[in-house]
Amino acid sequence: MSSDAIPDDAGQIDGDERDYTITAVERSFQLMEVIAANPDRTLAELARLTGFSRSLVFRMTFTMEKCGYIMRTRERGGYKLAYRTLYLSACAQDQIPLIQAARPFIDDLARRTGLNVNLNVREGLFHLTILSRHQSDPENLYVRTGRLGPLYAGGAPKILLAFAPQSVQETVLSGKMEKLTDATVVDPKEIAATLEQIRQTGTNETIRDVYPDGFAFAAAIRGPDGSVVAAISLAGTLDQLTPENRAAFRLGVHDTANRISETLGFRKWGQVEIS
Repeated sequence: MSSDAIPDDAGQIDGDERDYTITAVERSFQLMEVIAANPDRTLAELARLTGFSRSLVFRMTFTMEKCGYIMRTRERGGYKLAYRTLYLSACAQDQIPLIQAARPFIDDLARRTGLNVNLNVREGLFHLTILSRHQSDPENLYVRTGRLGPLYAGGAPKILLAFAPQSVQETVLSGKMEKLTDATVVDPKEIAATLEQIRQTGTNETIRDVYPDGFAFAAAIRGPDGSVVAAISLAGTLDQLTPENRAAFRLGVHDTANRISETLGFRKWGQVEIS
């Protein structure tokens, strides 16, 4: 394809996107994500996980290793992410407007409550934690930044599912949903009813849904056009939740979500019952 065929605004491509896709680049990112999720896998295992030929995986890993984005492990001669990926992560933290807008408010909520605060967005059929603050976490309840998880369970993930396109909701609810705890709801009809309630309030609360002794209060974050672009959650262990602080936690999450939404340019949120 000649340079003349490149649109003036490459961010707004009309027509068949396949005309502009570089297969080698696409496969490289796919392989890197597989390595990130499956560290210490050999060439043969990576070929099986990606569906690529072993010779292609060899050439791609050789190039990625040379560029400093992956490294070989000593244990099995497999591969894992290298230090240079941290540079990309750090740059993303400083460049993504949503993270920039949310960071001071999330830091403040974590400081005031002493609980774990997570900022999540939807990534396909999963939720992705893009910012996490954890003051004290003896039970390891916090989700690290960059972690992918299901949409059908958890405070913030269910909000993202509730406001996702209908096709995404149908795919998630018709797919395999594993119980993360004894209290995890996996019945599609029951989840659908919860999603309808979330759409009415923009909030969600869970107990023992993801962790046996955990709870979460969550609220939707909206962009300038009113669409839900993210969700924030305040999470901790049940021994940190008392009748006295329950209302304060609920109010804190709702207020923080509103402040982030306002910073992003949203002005017309509705009144949400929080008592």
